[in-house]
Amino acid sequence: MKTVQEFMSMKQAGRKISVVTGYDYWSALILDESDVDAILVGDSAAMVMHGFETTINAELEMMCYHVAAVKRGLTNKFLIADLPFLAHKKGLTFLTESVDVLMKAGAQAVKLEGAEQNIESIKHLVSAGVPVMGHLGLTPQSIHKLGGNKLQGNDESSSERILKEAQSLEDAGCFSIVLEMIPAKLARTITETLSIPTIGIGAGIHTSGQVLVLQDLLGFSKDFNPKFLRKYLDGFSLIKSALNAYNSDVKEEKFPSAKESY
Repeated sequence: MKTVQEFMSMKQAGRKISVVTGYDYWSALILDESDVDAILVGDSAAMVMHGFETTINAELEMMCYHVAAVKRGLTNKFLIADLPFLAHKKGLTFLTESVDVLMKAGAQAVKLEGAEQNIESIKHLVSAGVPVMGHLGLTPQSIHKLGGNKLQGNDESSSERILKEAQSLEDAGCFSIVLEMIPAKLARTITETLSIPTIGIGAGIHTSGQVLVLQDLLGFSKDFNPKFLRKYLDGFSLIKSALNAYNSDVKEEKFPSAKESY
């Protein structure tokens, strides 16, 4: 199993880090036997698993439910959990209690979005022994403030701000930072400036590693095709084909056969 110290060593050695989201037990069993380095139970569960339009609907109870399900399927993967919307904005007591239940559900680290007012919260968690992953650029929990899923840091002032925020997150004790939807040049500058690893999604090749949503890389959503996504499987068509073959066999009385009957 990877550790935060090993992720640091991987960056220093120039070895890329692979992260994939996971939300349930059956996929965790497969992820556990794969070569990927870490699993993120993202608040994207609200969209991927529950059909909401944004991640804002991911509440603490929902996140704990998915973390526990994934943890039951893992034996040798590092497990990170997203802090849900506003969990780190309701005071240190609420934050501590939220992290407490996520860690007891099985998370080994937590991820929170943004910098600015979060620095003291991150220091508080790190001092308590909690590994914290930062998240800059497009921060989905702030989608209404940002005006949608737009590229961030694409002008001088915003790129300077994101770089400074990345430095402040490292100084606060984050073991890694997700960089989402920012120019590749900026992501490279941040990665080369920081000593901690950066994990990109829509941030180019020069980060310390990459993260993708499992269902996206498997091609389960035929209509979701952002520029940054590479689909490694046409999962939608494969599953649809299997279901239609089953339906046909049932209707034509080809299933179950004598071999499949008692």
